[in-house]
Amino acid sequence: MSDKTYISDNIKKGLRRTTARSLIKAAGFMDEEINRPFIGVANSYTNIFPGHSNLDKIGQAVMDGVRMAGGTPVMFETIAICDGICMGTEGMKYSLPSRELIANSVETMAKAHGCDGLVLVASCDKIIPGMVIGALRVNIPTIIITGGPMLQGKFRNKLNDIGPVESLAKLKKGEITDDEFKHYENEACPGIGSCFGMFTANSMACMMEILGLGLPGNGTVAAVRAERMRMAKKVGMLVLDLVKKDLKPRDIVKKTTIENAIVIDMMLGCSTNTALHLPAIAGAAGLDIELDDFDRISKTAPQVCKLSPSGKHILDDLDFAGGVSAVIKQGIDAGIIDGSMLSVTMQTIAENVKNAVVYDSEVIHPLDNPYLKEGGLRVLKGNLAPLGAVIKIGGVDVKMYKHVGPARVFDSENAAMNALVDGKINKGDVMIIRYEGPKGGPGMQEMLNVTGYICGAGLDKDVALITDGRFSGASRGGVIGHVSPEAALGGPIAFIEEGDTIDIDLNSRTINIVIDDAELKKRQDAWVCPPAKVDSGWLAQYAYLVGPVSKGAQLLFNKK
Repeated sequence: MSDKTYISDNIKKGLRRTTARSLIKAAGFMDEEINRPFIGVANSYTNIFPGHSNLDKIGQAVMDGVRMAGGTPVMFETIAICDGICMGTEGMKYSLPSRELIANSVETMAKAHGCDGLVLVASCDKIIPGMVIGALRVNIPTIIITGGPMLQGKFRNKLNDIGPVESLAKLKKGEITDDEFKHYENEACPGIGSCFGMFTANSMACMMEILGLGLPGNGTVAAVRAERMRMAKKVGMLVLDLVKKDLKPRDIVKKTTIENAIVIDMMLGCSTNTALHLPAIAGAAGLDIELDDFDRISKTAPQVCKLSPSGKHILDDLDFAGGVSAVIKQGIDAGIIDGSMLSVTMQTIAENVKNAVVYDSEVIHPLDNPYLKEGGLRVLKGNLAPLGAVIKIGGVDVKMYKHVGPARVFDSENAAMNALVDGKINKGDVMIIRYEGPKGGPGMQEMLNVTGYICGAGLDKDVALITDGRFSGASRGGVIGHVSPEAALGGPIAFIEEGDTIDIDLNSRTINIVIDDAELKKRQDAWVCPPAKVDSGWLAQYAYLVGPVSKGAQLLFNKK
């Protein structure tokens, strides 16, 4: 590959670049390494949470692969936030905004140090899309590998099927003892890897396969399996082939690619956060995707998998049942996925999955016998959410498909959580949590504490929740997020009053305040936006720049 001209030549070739070469040599690099292509290895390793605590080893395997293929790995790190750790605290406001900082850091490092290619080593919610957004901006040959899902814990020889917040609600109700509560806490996350269900981290890791940016198995091979390490080495080697062929992310990610991803999103029953991240990824590729695209596609793509938190299966089950490849092949065979789109294997998606087989039809249902005839996500509209709201319908009991009840209005997540813990929420209520959107939060907090407590208290079939914030992929029940426009932008959710009747109809895809137009207009005219919750620092900058959630909460200075 030495005869090829590289981007990195701009920083390392010629007499005038002597200072740069001197500094690189001071870091321990030899002339032979400097003369090879530079492959940026963007790694979000941190030792504070399990989804990322194995990424140092994954990153090392990637670098080994790069060296084996004749490249020079140039490692750098990005930040990484664990939503589960900061949930319910001020730190949660930084989670979604961190996606932009991660994208900026990947773009900055790759450009500043003249990387010829990139390998993204990431895991968990905002980090995966953040890195991909940065790579799409730089648009040099790129491949991603994620850290893999964890296995499921056990309690008294049974799979641990409730989370820590649900167990807290059961403890307060007297359904479990203090000792049992401690056991649930210890076994909820039994080891390394992203959370074991189809939560946001694993949803996005699976998206990388259909987007053509990750290898088959990227989304499902468990973190503890040696196959994950072998995949990392293969990725490190493969990126050199991408550099040689000059196959860039924007050659792979087209509008049809994103639409394919939404189909798989619907078939797998992924997290509602995909409705934030896929439009933002599309925006970085110069494409326009919004909630209406999710609504259109959801009507044609049935849900064939029902993984935790909506069902009993986990990512490891999906892997052994045939993986995402088997689901993709189902979609191609049915004509709802375009298999002609390219991938980092330098083959089409169809070629990647041509030998895929469904080994367990209970985990991956056939298309003629799906869990749901329509997709696992549903977009609702009405006078409460004129631009749309999102629900993971695959995780909703049929009893909640039609729900009419009184509004219980809270202007923050903490106020709502306090009401729940104090037993002030009754069956039939519709909890409204507002001023928690991207601008109003700021940062659009996830609300697993609230949704988990609703489930643990046994209210998930009787209480609905509507918010302009968002949910963890671990959430289930009649919980509706991403209400747009958000309250801080004067959306109708800001005008709801305590006791108003709220009408939710998932079959007709509607969400309404039962109020006449004149009264709604009167309230709108009288509304005054509350003062900003944060008026300095990065969050204040984010609140000023962030765009509508219906288009992925992209920063408004982003250009196509």
